[in-house]
Amino acid sequence: MRSAKLFLIVLLAGLITACGFQLRGSSYALKMNSITLSLSPSSELYGLLKQKIESSGTTRVVTSTKDAEAILSVLGDTSDKSILSLTAAGRASEYQVSRTFSFKLEAPNGDVFIPPSQIKVQRTFTFNDNLVLAKESEEALLQRDMQDDLVRQIMRRLASVKMKRLATADTPVK
Repeated sequence: MRSAKLFLIVLLAGLITACGFQLRGSSYALKMNSITLSLSPSSELYGLLKQKIESSGTTRVVTSTKDAEAILSVLGDTSDKSILSLTAAGRASEYQVSRTFSFKLEAPNGDVFIPPSQIKVQRTFTFNDNLVLAKESEEALLQRDMQDDLVRQIMRRLASVKMKRLATADTPVK
């Protein structure tokens, strides 16, 4: 009986790997060697982006624009919370939280890799006056989830950039 279960587990594992299944990785292949982020270095978003960018293995985050191959300029970053529905007593029963992030990616010489773009992430949650602390914790978790989603979307867009080779004194641009 036990050997049959073990055989079944090994068989299923073999079938899963044979079909090409693999977990979605969080590594992104960026084509730039260095990037500057126009965010406050003390912000949580800066820390998350820096960690993701440097974990790609090919790109490092630098502080000086003259040392960077690309500049990620933040054009706007706003959060919003709105009421979606009310109870019969006129109290909020459902909220929507959203975050809108606008940015562009360009070279120090002004070449634009990503024109001004916008990413909007939003989540909804129910609210109950009897569970205020739990619902505040749920909202904080949703905010963190939205920020993680935002970072993943920014990384996908950075990974899709086609870098132009910068000209040097002895190498003409093609």
